Amino acid sequence: MDFQLSDDQRALRAGVRELLAGRFGRDRMRAALDGGTGIDRALWRELGEAGFFALRLPETEGGVGLGLPESVLLFEEAGRSLLPGPLIATHLAAGAVKGAAEGETVVAVLDAGQPVGHLGDADGLLVLGPGEARTPGPGSGPEPGEARAVTGGALRDVVREAARPVRSLDPFTPLWRVTGPVGPGELLSGGARLRDEGALLAAAEQLGSAARTTEMAVQHAGEREQFGSPIGSFQAVKHLCAGMLVRAELARSAVYAAAVTADRAEIAGAKLLADDAAVRNARDCLQVHGGMGFTWEADVHLHLKRAWLRSGQWLTAAAAEEALAADLC
Repeated sequence: MDFQLSDDQRALRAGVRELLAGRFGRDRMRAALDGGTGIDRALWRELGEAGFFALRLPETEGGVGLGLPESVLLFEEAGRSLLPGPLIATHLAAGAVKGAAEGETVVAVLDAGQPVGHLGDADGLLVLGPGEARTPGPGSGPEPGEARAVTGGALRDVVREAARPVRSLDPFTPLWRVTGPVGPGELLSGGARLRDEGALLAAAEQLGSAARTTEMAVQHAGEREQFGSPIGSFQAVKHLCAGMLVRAELARSAVYAAAVTADRAEIAGAKLLADDAAVRNARDCLQVHGGMGFTWEADVHLHLKRAWLRSGQWLTAAAAEEALAADLC
C-alpha cells in the first residue's frame, strides 16, 4: 500500500498553507489573541468560500468532492497555524446543518461529559451520543453511536438554561460546561462515523502542531548562540530536536494510514501518537527556547495549551486505549 501523497494532494496542502498564511498569519493570530476569543465571522466565511468545510460534499451539492485523506491535510495545516474555532464540528456538519458548508454557520460539538468550545458563538450544536467505552454525562441526549444537530431556539435554551462558562487553558478556546438536558434536534446518520472522523481530524491538527513546533525549535537552535556557538551545535539540544522529528513523523505515518483505511482501531492509535507528539514536542520546543519560551511573546506556549486541550477532545487517551484493547480481543 502506498501512502505517499499524490501531486494533487501536495498541491492541495501547499494551497491551504498559503491560504492560511495569508488569512491567519502570525500578525492576525496575535491580533485575535489581543482582541478576544470570539469567532472571526469574516475569516469563517473566507474558509467556507475556499471549500474548507465543504471539501467532502459531492460536487452536485456544492462541495469539492474529495475524501477523508484530503481533509486530514487541511486540518494538519489548521493545526500548524493554530487556527481557532470549532473547525471539525462545522466540517462534519456540512451538508447536514444549513450554512455550515458555506461558512455562514458555526457549529460546536457536545461530546458526553466534555466541555463545549465556542458554545456562546455557535449557531448549531453537534451532539454526540456516548461512545461504546464511555459513560454518558450530563447534557448527553442521543443513544450510543448516534448524533443529532441542535439549532435555533433549542440551542438558545441550552446556552441560557443548561450551560455555564468555565475557565479554559487555551486563550483561543472559550469553554462551556453543559450541566442540564439538551433539547430535541435533528437526528444525523452515521453518528459513530462522525465520532471516528472527528478523532482523526483532531489527530491531524495535533500532527500539524507537532511538526510546527519541531520547525520552531530547529530554527531557534540554529539562530540562538551561547558561548560563541549556536545552541543547536550542543548534543543535548540536537537530541531534543531529533526526538521531536521522530515523534512527528511517527504520528504522521499513523494519521495518514488511518485516513486511508478509516479503521476505528487505527484512528485510535493515530490519536494516541499525535496527542503524544503534539504535547511532548511543544514541551521540548519550550525547553529549546529556554526562558523566552515562557514569555507571552513566544508562540510555543500557545501550541502547548492547544495540544493539551485537543488531547481531551473527541477521543481521550483512556478511550483510545480501550478501543485498541477491544480490537485485540
